[in-house]
Amino acid sequence: MKFSLRDLKLGDKGIVKGFEKGNKIYRKKLLSMGLTPGSEFSITRYAPLGDPVEIQVRGFFLSLRQDEAATLLVEKVGSA
Repeated sequence: MKFSLRDLKLGDKGIVKGFEKGNKIYRKKLLSMGLTPGSEFSITRYAPLGDPVEIQVRGFFLSLRQDEAATLLVEKVGSA
């Protein structure tokens, strides 16, 4: 089942499945940061007000704003 990245909780793990249609600017930016379909990641931190979210992907930590995170379609694969 596909979710948006912002639907996952702290410690959840997932795989990038694709991108929401319509926002090509965010899609291009996320692809350039290594968030390609099939990439595994984990949610490592949320800011106190929920924006941004920090994920660990490909061995580095990446912070995404909620509108960027909403562009990602992911599949939950587990939790820490």
